[in-house]
Amino acid sequence: RARERRARFVGKNGACNVAHKNIREQGRFLQDVFTTLVDLKWPHTLLIFTMSFLCSWLLFGMVWWLIAFAHGDLDHSTRLQRDPAEGAAGGPSGFVPCVTSIHSFTSAFLFSIEVQVTIGFGGRMVTEECPAAILVLIVQNIVGLVINAIMLGCIFMKTSQAHRRAETLIFSKHAVIALREGKLCFMLRVGDLRKSMIISATIRMQVVKKTASLEGEVVPLNQIDIQMENPVGGNSIFLVSPLIIYHVIDKNSPLYDISPLNLHHHEDLEIIVILEGVVETTGITTQARTSYLADEILWGQRFVPIVAEEDGRYSVDYSKFGNTVKVPTPSCTARQLEEDKSIM
Repeated sequence: RARERRARFVGKNGACNVAHKNIREQGRFLQDVFTTLVDLKWPHTLLIFTMSFLCSWLLFGMVWWLIAFAHGDLDHSTRLQRDPAEGAAGGPSGFVPCVTSIHSFTSAFLFSIEVQVTIGFGGRMVTEECPAAILVLIVQNIVGLVINAIMLGCIFMKTSQAHRRAETLIFSKHAVIALREGKLCFMLRVGDLRKSMIISATIRMQVVKKTASLEGEVVPLNQIDIQMENPVGGNSIFLVSPLIIYHVIDKNSPLYDISPLNLHHHEDLEIIVILEGVVETTGITTQARTSYLADEILWGQRFVPIVAEEDGRYSVDYSKFGNTVKVPTPSCTARQLEEDKSIM
């Protein structure tokens, strides 16, 4: 009976299939509030954005109301409303309020909004009568600028997150194993749908599988790097058109003893591909990921060409991006193939 396939470590869309549970030190997230706000979902971010402004307006509205109450502005405003003949604030009665035209908490709240968002309707203003009111005016302006900087910066970072650019970096649905230069190679295709390039793009691969050490220690997710071949040298690639990335299966490869007969029996085998680079237009580093399980690796097939020259320029047919064709390939492991060549 076929064994149940284990869960993916990395999904086809690049999402890591890892759930963090029983985290006791939740306070560490509050030490980096900005990153926590950026990582929140949009409804939560917008709720915090709205509540931060409302709470600050209400808080300073209460402060302005207390200042007016302590100075007697509310009593004088009420008296003027009952007897307009006494004159306006600062008129014949000689009374100068801390803030003009404040006669209730509602007007104090409106003045708080005017101060923080610098609307300035002109009906209310701070006078020279109360130094405390001038100090509160300065403090509220500074607090408003800080809230604006944090909230607008958070929204900007959420709208320009690196993983948005990674949506246009695509990988072939399947990987293939076939001969290249007389050697068995693991190959996949990667492409960029945008015209703006990924600068200093690098790509690397890892095999993730369950292993056990000589001492009996079981490592459920052992990550093993895979060396890739690149004519330029290193892992840097020039991703101006789709490329076929390949790994030569040699004696140092974790795929050295895999054959087409036992390939689909490696349920714990998963090959992760990670593409990193700098977005040309924004300068932000982005990363795209995918993975291939054993049943997503096609033995004895090769990707069809999709780049052609038309009218003096090169065109890419993305409708054939993941298409493959069968090619003659030995049905043996890379070890057996190398031993046969050494005998011959």
